[in-house]
Amino acid sequence: MAGLYFEQLAPGLIIDHATRRTVTETDNVLFTTMTMNPAQIHLDADYCARTEFGQPLVNSIFTLGLMIGLSVGDTTLGTTIANLGMTDVGFPAPVFVGDTIKARTTVKEARNSKSRDDAGIVTFEHQAFNQKDELVARCLRAALMLRRPV
Repeated sequence: MAGLYFEQLAPGLIIDHATRRTVTETDNVLFTTMTMNPAQIHLDADYCARTEFGQPLVNSIFTLGLMIGLSVGDTTLGTTIANLGMTDVGFPAPVFVGDTIKARTTVKEARNSKSRDDAGIVTFEHQAFNQKDELVARCLRAALMLRRPV
């Protein structure tokens, strides 16, 4: 299994994920339209040219998904039973088309599941950075994780 089991996810573990991804215009337009978000700030270059950003912003929900997705191969691929929730989501800097995003995951907490002997609950802190090492996204994610089979 590529992912880590509950026992391998000790609080304090930090993983800088090797996989990075450059965001394209297609990513932003497709995701924004597929999720029914008609906001001009994502789709209208003429409008955006007159904003403080000067160009379209990448949809923040795409950025959130990309950040977590970049972490999956090193952390939870095949070992997650379910995501339980995300909190403390923030986007301290904008993401633009052409930005290359990398991610870091820190295990913040791990506890036994009260209802399942085969699982534990892990709280991950995910952070995303652009090519200039600026923090562009962060969140806490709780996941129900499989224990190592005996």
